[in-house]
Amino acid sequence: MSEKKKRILAKPIMADRAHQRLRLVIRGAVQGVGFRPFVYRLAQELDVPGWVSNSTRGVFVEVEGDPVILEKFLERVQDETPPRAHIQSLDHTLLDIVGYDGFEIRESDSDGEKTVTVLPDIATCPECLAEVFDPKNRRYRYPFTNCTNCGPRYSIIEALPYDRPNTTMRGFEMCPECQTEYDDPSNRRFHAQPNACPVCGPRIELWDREGKSLAVGNEAVENVSKAIHDGAVVALKGLGGFHLVVDARNDEAVRRLRERKHRDQKPLALMYPTIEMICDHCMVSDAEKRLLESPETPIVLLERFPDAPIADSIAPGNPYIGAMLPYTPLHHILMRDLDTPVVATSGNLSEEPICIDEKEVLERLGAIADLFLVHNRPITRHVDDSVTRVVAERVMILRRARGYAPLPIMLSKPPTGTTLAVGGHLKNTVALSVGNHVFLSQHVGDMSTHAAFGAFERITADLQRLYDVTADRIVCDSHPDYKTTRYAEELPVQTQSVQHHFAHVFACLAENELEPPVLGISWDGTGYGEDGTVWGGEFLRVTPDSLERAGHLRTFRLPGGETAIREPRRSALGVLHEIFG
Repeated sequence: MSEKKKRILAKPIMADRAHQRLRLVIRGAVQGVGFRPFVYRLAQELDVPGWVSNSTRGVFVEVEGDPVILEKFLERVQDETPPRAHIQSLDHTLLDIVGYDGFEIRESDSDGEKTVTVLPDIATCPECLAEVFDPKNRRYRYPFTNCTNCGPRYSIIEALPYDRPNTTMRGFEMCPECQTEYDDPSNRRFHAQPNACPVCGPRIELWDREGKSLAVGNEAVENVSKAIHDGAVVALKGLGGFHLVVDARNDEAVRRLRERKHRDQKPLALMYPTIEMICDHCMVSDAEKRLLESPETPIVLLERFPDAPIADSIAPGNPYIGAMLPYTPLHHILMRDLDTPVVATSGNLSEEPICIDEKEVLERLGAIADLFLVHNRPITRHVDDSVTRVVAERVMILRRARGYAPLPIMLSKPPTGTTLAVGGHLKNTVALSVGNHVFLSQHVGDMSTHAAFGAFERITADLQRLYDVTADRIVCDSHPDYKTTRYAEELPVQTQSVQHHFAHVFACLAENELEPPVLGISWDGTGYGEDGTVWGGEFLRVTPDSLERAGHLRTFRLPGGETAIREPRRSALGVLHEIFG
């Protein structure tokens, strides 16, 4: 049992009367994970009347009964939570009984401050996957199979609390069989908001470059599988946006994709049908295997074997590749049909955000893809695949998106008011503080294109709308020419700038729950310095009331300024000039 649970249970439920009413306020990742059905079944098992309800702040529970039974109820609520649930805080209060008759799941409460944790999208669970490949099951080869333990979350939610009318699934009315599952507390699809089947749910369709329908349903998947084998480039609408897919063994097809996407050298991510095939092609440690098979199913950087049968143009001159497993039923179905690794790179032009809408995909990706496998479940916001690697047995997240965003970091000392941090110019991510929660957005990207900056603006507005707040303070990078800095300075609220490398140290403090004083070492290329020079490689001392650049590499002139970042030979010339004159 965790220390938090020990502290909660250290105050036993005491009562002078035979029965009491126990009220629980549970905050954390407790919506969209089957928490209410879990509480309902627990109440039925212990025979305690009351109710459970979602709210914008978390889950509220009231039960009545003998103090000994209520003590057991409280303990089991904490010890037996659903697999994807995470309790950040649990407050309990004893009240006078009101005489509840039975236990019920009440309608969600949409009032109050919105601090509930919105869950990331979750990979298909083993139970749903078994149904997808069971010819006798009514969801056989259905690409949108899900339950309370898996499926879309962040990519479809439009408002809190997390109920079907607040998601992009509201346009799909459940058939009688799905509705029965949804209403049955003993069913794992009880209150599974994206619940659907081939009768009532979304469907897939295959288009050509003109948007003409070529096939629907299972026939569309079979046609796409054949086209990929034949060397076609396919734009596939997945969970948080489109993938561009080609056969990873076909060097000509991979080179064609690179040329069309304007991506000359940067490695391309691969999706494999099975973990066994990944292990045949790459060195995979136990920690990397667990990460690949985790519910987050991120891209994991792995060292490939020299004789791995994939195209050399996947990662030219690079001993590492980024590999992932299928994470939606659609990906599982397609990859089982193909039985070979495929390139599954973001559906965009270089430096642009990933495309999420089939209406714009023909315009944005029409010159790249030969075919388009689309579906009619709307995507609320783009969510790229997360990128990770394992270093010293610890998971390092290099790009935080699907599976991780928008999970918050908790602060021990909540800031006053609401703060929006707009991030830097490269690999941008946005953060929003609400109370002691800091909600981190998905990876946005580089701010060098109009489309990317448009995505940044949508995400900053989206986070505030989702949590129904307006930032009263903006934090930005101290670089005066960053688009994000200019954006912050144009807003009619208090703005505070932070030097780029100090921001990295602060992030490490928050992520690792550390408090000053600390000495932070930031090796992060370049950043606009407080003295107007370009900083790059600092020892930064942080105390509770001061910041100091305690040490740094010897400075030298950069021929061409920021151009030297993209042309390292200029930096080499600057170093040689500093040494020899």
